[in-house]
Amino acid sequence: MKEISMHILDIVMNSVKAKSTLIEIEVEDSVKKNCLNIIIKDNGIGMSEEMLKKVTDPFFTTRTTRKVGLGLPMLKESCERCNGKLTIDSQLGAGTVLKCFFERNNIDRAPMGNMGETIMTIINSLHDCELIYTHYTDCGMFSLSTEEIKNILDGGDILDSSVLLWIKDYINENIRELSIN
Repeated sequence: MKEISMHILDIVMNSVKAKSTLIEIEVEDSVKKNCLNIIIKDNGIGMSEEMLKKVTDPFFTTRTTRKVGLGLPMLKESCERCNGKLTIDSQLGAGTVLKCFFERNNIDRAPMGNMGETIMTIINSLHDCELIYTHYTDCGMFSLSTEEIKNILDGGDILDSSVLLWIKDYINENIRELSIN
C-alpha cells in the first residue's frame, strides 16, 4: 500500500469484521523521537494463539474468496523496512491490540496519507461500533470520538454526508495545526 492510512483502514475493517463495539486508533507522529507509532485496539472476538502465529503469513487468510492475505504481512514488511516492527496481542473473546512502529525519517517510510478521508471512510463503515481516534505530535494532541459526535448531533445521523465531510475536514485541519506548531 502506498500510504500508511490505507493500512490503518485495512486493519480497522478487520476489527469491524471481528464484531468490535469499540475501536481505538492512536497515532503518535514525533519528529523529536523520530517515530511514527500507530496503535489500533479493538474489543472484538480476538484471535487464538494458533491464528496469531499465522496472521502475518501472506499465504494464510480467513477469507474464502482468495487464498492469500496480504494486509498484515504487507504492514509488517513496511514497518521492518523502516527499522520498525509490528506487534499483535490478542485473546479470544477479549479483542486485539496491534502496534506499528516506524522510523519517521526513514527514506522507505510511506507517507501517512489523508487521515481525514480514512477516518471518514471508517466511520461510514461502522454499525453498532464506536471509534476513538487520537493523534499526538510534539506540539500537542487532539481526539475524536463517534460517541461524542453522536451526543452533539442529538439524534442526527453521523452518516449524513455533511457530517462525514465535516469530520474529514476537522481531522485534517487539526493534523495541519499540530504540524504547524
